[in-house]
Amino acid sequence: MKPTAVSADALFEEFRAYLHWEWVAGLGASERRFDEVAIKAASSGADLVGYLNYIHPYRVQILGEREIGYITKSTSEDCARRISRIVTLEPPVLVLADGQTAPQALLAMCERAQIPMFATKESSAFVIDVLRAYLSKHFADRLSMHGVFMDILGVGVLITGESGLGKSELGLELISRGNGLVADDAVDLFRINQTTIEGRCPELLQNLLEVRGIGLLDIRSIFGETAVRRKMRLKLIVHLVRRETLERDYERIPYEPLTQDVLGIPVRKVVIQVVAGRNIAVLVEAAVRNTILQLRGIDTYQEFVERHRKAMSDDS
Repeated sequence: MKPTAVSADALFEEFRAYLHWEWVAGLGASERRFDEVAIKAASSGADLVGYLNYIHPYRVQILGEREIGYITKSTSEDCARRISRIVTLEPPVLVLADGQTAPQALLAMCERAQIPMFATKESSAFVIDVLRAYLSKHFADRLSMHGVFMDILGVGVLITGESGLGKSELGLELISRGNGLVADDAVDLFRINQTTIEGRCPELLQNLLEVRGIGLLDIRSIFGETAVRRKMRLKLIVHLVRRETLERDYERIPYEPLTQDVLGIPVRKVVIQVVAGRNIAVLVEAAVRNTILQLRGIDTYQEFVERHRKAMSDDS
């Protein structure tokens, strides 16, 4: 899914109330956008924001007290050269932070080059953190996956599997056991940094769960506010399969933990066989508890292997 472009006007409106900033120059460039080449080259949205003393092409540039001092505390020739260098690197937006006042030469340059400049009294460190978080999410790699995404015991779990195995019914049972629904049928996944994937529900499907024979259920209305979540970080995939699929494609006890690649990040995965009489909800919760132990560095299978090796050594 291709991210939508961010214009200077959209960025300004997004944080007008939060950062209390004003548009002080380049008002005629409200449609100025991030360059697509820069977006593709950036490893994340955070790479699209930077301080002036580490200036790179096509980034939002933050000018705090030190940066303004760098520009102004020099000869007029040096000042002009440093300001002109900003123009050649084509920043989509300049942000004047720390309550600084822009030099007239900088304001004139923004007007000539049609570069928007916002001014805020917030600290430069705070502004850069806010914008990095926003741009990281906006320009993150993303995809949609079919399944039920849930908060199970505080862990983001995506339930996938073959059609007709009762994923939504399983989700309903897990909700009745106190867990929370993020999304049913489709979940939007975003890579927000190099190790983290966040899952959210498409707006059209928020709070809804479809159960065959009953239809659409509004989980928030039925179970209350605590039964739904706006987003979760994906930590585990639970894949439901029929017996023949399990016997054909998977080992009974895999030597190495299973993972599935999602947006370039390996996500832990467990496979559960669905047959009549099995309490799948209990098995899913057990898998989640085991994953929590693994995330804490406790590997039950490896401990068993060591125990077995020690027993064999003692016998010999």
